[in-house]
Amino acid sequence: MRGAGAHAALEAVAINAGSLLFTLVVFGAFVRVFGVDPFAVYHTIYLGAFATRISIETTLTQAAPLMLTALCTAVPARAGLLVIGGEGALIAGGVATVLVGVHLGGLPPWLGVAVISLTGMAAGGLWIGAAGALRQYRGVNETISTLLMNYIAVALLNHLVSGPIRDFARVLKPASWSIPEKLMVGSLPGIDVHWGFAAGVVACLLLYILLRRTTFGFATDILGGNLRAAQMAGLPIHRMVLAVAFIGGACAGLAGTMEVIAVHGFASDSLAVGFGYAGILIAFLARQNPLAVIGVAILMGGVSASGGLLQRRFDLPDATTSVLRGLLFVAVLASSALYGRFKAFQAKDA
Repeated sequence: MRGAGAHAALEAVAINAGSLLFTLVVFGAFVRVFGVDPFAVYHTIYLGAFATRISIETTLTQAAPLMLTALCTAVPARAGLLVIGGEGALIAGGVATVLVGVHLGGLPPWLGVAVISLTGMAAGGLWIGAAGALRQYRGVNETISTLLMNYIAVALLNHLVSGPIRDFARVLKPASWSIPEKLMVGSLPGIDVHWGFAAGVVACLLLYILLRRTTFGFATDILGGNLRAAQMAGLPIHRMVLAVAFIGGACAGLAGTMEVIAVHGFASDSLAVGFGYAGILIAFLARQNPLAVIGVAILMGGVSASGGLLQRRFDLPDATTSVLRGLLFVAVLASSALYGRFKAFQAKDA
């Protein structure tokens, strides 16, 4: 079994590397249309992502919400669910953080942060958990429901920050009430990266242990691999689906909380900037492995961090890095058909 696992891991690395190489070739042709040297672009991406301390700090800051929203897709996928609602769960977590946090100024900072973090996680968990319940009890496809719920979350956010919870002292754009200053979290010791990055790493590590080292994780893999086998084994399928949906949503909800208490201090349309959709790509690249999510999120965070530099140096469109991510997503999806087709990655029978 260990040999088979090693071969599968090597196959995933090789196919993903091939997808990345294909993406770079196609993206190079894209920037060449604008009269830009592709190799200069790739060098600039490296400079903007990893070349200096400031670029590394920016990359890690960008990676923080990406890790958590990727888990929103990766965890349910272990049970056979295709959830793409990380964007909506993040927004739900951010809005819930504001609604509760503004009333907790009298609590000690550590307790207040703990309460609003749990609130954000609960909001995100219930948001995606509702989609899991619709699938199990009403037969509603979770991919469609979570996609539509993203739009509902954005509409709800826009409604709330435009009226019911708007802080009219902010005149540049609609924004909610502000979180008490004492409940804002600062940077990690020795580096200008907020605590959301640490929360993302810890969440990935804990979920790796849960999904790879516990009976719950083993049962989840059975459910995701063969529903009939799970039924014959007597697994509590309804409860398991609700559990993985809630856990995934809770991770994205925590991302929303961190965006509020570590970055913005309030809720606005800055919560809906595509972290949830980027998380889908990261989950697929990581092959739903929470441990691999950390590295892939940092890589994608670096791509995002370099976007501004590309625009200034080469006068490329602002959406250039989004094009790169989109091409990579298509390549990864298309490469799924290649798994199991290479004899070199098939374990030999003893």
